[in-house]
Amino acid sequence: MLPTLRQLQYLKLLADHGSFSRAAEAAHVTQPTLSAGVQELEKTLGAPVVDRARSGVILTAVGEEAVRRGNEILAQAEDLVQAAKSAGQPLAGRFRLGVIPTVAPFLLPKALPVLRQRFPKLRLFLREDLTNRLIASLKSGALDAALIALPYDTAGLETASVADDELLAALPANHPLAAGGMIAPEQLEGDDLILLEDGHCLREHVLSVCGLEPPKGAAEGAFAATSLPTLVQMVGSGLGVSFLPAMAVEAGLAEHAPITIRRVDSAHPNRQIVVCWRAGSSRRAEGRLLAETLRAA
Repeated sequence: MLPTLRQLQYLKLLADHGSFSRAAEAAHVTQPTLSAGVQELEKTLGAPVVDRARSGVILTAVGEEAVRRGNEILAQAEDLVQAAKSAGQPLAGRFRLGVIPTVAPFLLPKALPVLRQRFPKLRLFLREDLTNRLIASLKSGALDAALIALPYDTAGLETASVADDELLAALPANHPLAAGGMIAPEQLEGDDLILLEDGHCLREHVLSVCGLEPPKGAAEGAFAATSLPTLVQMVGSGLGVSFLPAMAVEAGLAEHAPITIRRVDSAHPNRQIVVCWRAGSSRRAEGRLLAETLRAA
């Protein structure tokens, strides 16, 4: 006897919500129905999957493993359903796409009208988040594909290239190097370097591409920004120097701030924008088609 998809769904909701009542509400069933489904799963596995406590439910070691593997099974089952629905109709129906915040505001305004025109039956659901959370959602089946920037660990994923996005130096308008040409990263070593907060992959891309050391902690006077528009304002206020993606500059991010943009004298001063999806996913062809469309936008 094998676990059913329904039982695995119940356990997933129980793990997500932490209580039988909230999980039952999310599953649109009664609490006794959900509880009975979990008990049947425990009988099938021959071990308890949850511990019932006053504070809620706690997954056992077996329960955690069942959730992990169950998420993969549920994702594959959903892939099958979506593939059947869209057979012969690429990018039709629901498609859940994650996008990192240093790409979404600059690429999507150009790309979305093209997608609507080429694929009128596409129902695109967008989620903007940091790379690590998007990839976790991708692997759990909560997303069909994600638009991220490399380099990044893509183990278990497949990718299709969209664009190479050059990283450009951003200086206060009155900076001594503002009137020059290309800037070597080492020329900025004496300046305060402003980057996005930890968790943004662009931060690591800048440090890697430019061979710079991370800024010192806040106690030593370093600054960090929560978004690219905030970062631009900080540079414009003379708080330090930074680096911006070319797609953001081309979209007008720096137009109304007193800053100067200069190209970087480095071997590979860019990040690679890609569409990624779970390895072996039935949405592979759609992921590649999406990347192709974004590349042409």
